[in-house]
Amino acid sequence: MRVAIVGVGAIGGALAGLLARAGEHELVLCTRRPLPRLTVTWPEGETQVKARNLTAPEQAGLVDWTIVATKTYDAESAARWFPALCAQGAPVAVVQNGVEHRERFLPYIAAERLLPVVINYPVERSSDGQVNVRGAGTMKVETGDLGRGFAALFAGTAATVELVPDIVTVAWEKLCINAAGVLNPLTQKPNDVLWDEPVSTVAAEVVEECAAVGRAEGAQLRGEMGRRVLDHYRRLPADSINSLLADRLAGRRMEVDARNGVIVRKGREHGIATPLNQMAVALLESV
Repeated sequence: MRVAIVGVGAIGGALAGLLARAGEHELVLCTRRPLPRLTVTWPEGETQVKARNLTAPEQAGLVDWTIVATKTYDAESAARWFPALCAQGAPVAVVQNGVEHRERFLPYIAAERLLPVVINYPVERSSDGQVNVRGAGTMKVETGDLGRGFAALFAGTAATVELVPDIVTVAWEKLCINAAGVLNPLTQKPNDVLWDEPVSTVAAEVVEECAAVGRAEGAQLRGEMGRRVLDHYRRLPADSINSLLADRLAGRRMEVDARNGVIVRKGREHGIATPLNQMAVALLESV
């Protein structure tokens, strides 16, 4: 297959590394600036990704799959690649945060060609062209032809791709995890800040607000989501840094709207109060 990856940050770089290790596909990396190299470091070694790097949509040609791994707020610029890459019907896998994977791209491509991908991968970008993968991860996609096609791309790689019947629930489960992570950029501390009792109490309440909105949206979320999410964070390395914190420390724009803002917006639609998420969004949007 000829596979284009639009957006080669931490997640896009890790996906490129997985596909490069398999050696089965021709890779096209679509970036704003030239990428002199892409090195992906795994616990067991290092991969130098060999791929064609394009910096303008007019340079692109047809592909079999397009994977979008940009920040959520870059949807419009990512979609500029679609006419050249997807002119003959190539599907688009949206590997992004939040619960609005399809909604972001419906203005640019038909719904039946869009595949939401919910990813859990412990990965960090240490610099442009250097991505560190800290352990095993999973991707979850809808059961169906597109989901099976996406899973086939990663056959023979270290990636686990699960086909699920209910992507709405899966996406809101992931959002519950991401919601708690808003406390890292607020405190400017890595994962172990969520182990502190006062902070973890607030984190659990942030998660419960998210879960209440998710249930109103149709997600089948179990009880005590706050406790479950905290258990997840306590299994992660103490020094791990989520993307919100990494972006704040680097002075980059943060994905606050896709992670906590959406909880506030959809909470209002359902008449559900989300004061902690609302406060977190207001504080981060003011920095």
